[in-house]
Amino acid sequence: MQIGNTQIVDTFAEAFGMVYTRLIITAFDDHWLRAATSEVSGYGSSVIACDAEVGVERLLSPEETPDGRPGAQVLAFGFSADALAKAITKRVGQCVMTCASTAVFDGLPHAEKRMPLGKSLRYFGDGFQKSKVIGGTRYWRIPVMDGEFFCVESLGIEKGVAGGNIIFQAVDQPTALTAARQAVEAIAPLANVIAPFPGGVARSGSKVGSKYKSLMASTSDTNCPTLRGRVESQVVEGAHCVLEIVLDGTSEEAVAQGMKSAMQAAAIDGVLVISAGNYGGKLGKFHFHLKDLL
Repeated sequence: MQIGNTQIVDTFAEAFGMVYTRLIITAFDDHWLRAATSEVSGYGSSVIACDAEVGVERLLSPEETPDGRPGAQVLAFGFSADALAKAITKRVGQCVMTCASTAVFDGLPHAEKRMPLGKSLRYFGDGFQKSKVIGGTRYWRIPVMDGEFFCVESLGIEKGVAGGNIIFQAVDQPTALTAARQAVEAIAPLANVIAPFPGGVARSGSKVGSKYKSLMASTSDTNCPTLRGRVESQVVEGAHCVLEIVLDGTSEEAVAQGMKSAMQAAAIDGVLVISAGNYGGKLGKFHFHLKDLL
């Protein structure tokens, strides 16, 4: 199959089941909102080494937020509810509570499974914290130097899908970067999906294992242009730059739509091949066949 001059390889992306939560963060204005969301999603690209995979799902207008201020929905994914709870409590405590003017609300209010947030962070108030129930939901007001940090007591947790991906090979780096930006921009308006790597893009695709026993993952040598000729390379002739977009979503459908939009946007002149990463179907139960998506 082709999109324009770009070949779509007959392969599939292999994704994994994970749990996720959704935070709604608000702030005084867009400046402080960007400060909070960039901090809370920092070092949140891959659970290979990060405590969670985190990204901004979408921005919210004041008309869409609980307190009538600029806001953002942030998705965070982890392997277990306990691990995710620890990660998000630390991230909100260090990266959002510290950011001037912010507040945090629950983006999954109807979820049965819950994780503590304000319930844990309240102790920072050193006994001066106060709780308030609004519309059946408990919030904590923690005194801080610009007033109060207003934070929901708990967040909902649901099951999601992580690790959907596309890998594209381009004639040079400028072409690959242009394709990557267009793909990420195509994903941005979509609900229920994030691309957690820097700028939405990973240049250091990985494989399971390593010649070094201490590493659980190492460079995807078959996709490294500089190793063509030294390994059983998957890099096609004429390609000199390979990039990957990894997607996490609240459902199979969300990841599938994100992959489809990314492929269509990345298939520009100079992108020779679009493929995907998998492990022979042995590790992840969610398989996204590229040709089926298109």
